[in-house]
Amino acid sequence: QVQLVESGGGLVQAGGSLRLSCAASGRTFGGYGVSWFRQAPGKEREFVAGISWFGGSTDYPDSVKGRFTISRDNARSTVYLQMNSLKPEDTAVYYCSIRYTSGSGRNAHEYTYWGQGTQVTVSS
Repeated sequence: QVQLVESGGGLVQAGGSLRLSCAASGRTFGGYGVSWFRQAPGKEREFVAGISWFGGSTDYPDSVKGRFTISRDNARSTVYLQMNSLKPEDTAVYYCSIRYTSGSGRNAHEYTYWGQGTQVTVSS
């Protein structure tokens, strides 16, 4: 069993920055990869960023590429999401998740454990 706890969300003006953290406890924070998703009211959960645990390769959708950066600290069992140049459309609840299988990593059903989420609100 793995417990994931997100933090770092909040209210920020458009153009601002936030750094989200995802701390893991319990079973080893290994697995195939860790990702961030977000979900806005009335919308489906959306892939935001992913990092492979062993090679450290990263993946981003076009909507956040160049603005968001995912990183990991193996020693602290923590994954971060640095978000810059935030836009009102980035407003959502952000979740971190872990998967233990190969695949694109962009689909929520590939993931086994999820955190409770942290709210990010970007005002215009």
